[in-house]
Amino acid sequence: MTLAVLLVVIAVLSLAIVLRLAVSRSLQVSAGASPALQIQPLDIEAFRNLTSPAEDEFLRRRLPAAEFRRVRRVRLRATSAYVLVAGRNAAVLVRLGQMALASSDANTSQAAHQLVDQALLLRRNCALALIRIHIALAWPLPNEAAAPVLRGYEQLNGCALLLTRLQNPAAPVRISAS
Repeated sequence: MTLAVLLVVIAVLSLAIVLRLAVSRSLQVSAGASPALQIQPLDIEAFRNLTSPAEDEFLRRRLPAAEFRRVRRVRLRATSAYVLVAGRNAAVLVRLGQMALASSDANTSQAAHQLVDQALLLRRNCALALIRIHIALAWPLPNEAAAPVLRGYEQLNGCALLLTRLQNPAAPVRISAS
């Protein structure tokens, strides 16, 4: 009996490690072109709609149970795609912020530090949200996994605009489409 429990625990830990590696690799960016060119703007309003508990509740009331589960899985996959893009954008902004940390201008250096902090926090939240979303695809859990990502992304947008305006007022970097 204890051997069976031990094997189950080892299997669960192995699965957690594999998921962690898969999520962390999916959030990495390539080191090719200029970081600013690697940013993919997100439609914040569409992301907000996908993560809205009120929208989920509306669909739950209006659709038959089987149809709601199908629609919910599609919405979770779309949310996962948004979270992946947010995580990749955060990785790009970490690199942009790190390049600006050495600036002689105190305001630019402070804005870069704030951007790096926010981007690192968002990357962590994206990794956790992806794990929770994939769990929610298997078990019917509330779709609140991406809410911290949405809030963090909106804050990161402000930090990115501030830093890029300080560096180059003519061409600020936009990470959201709205």
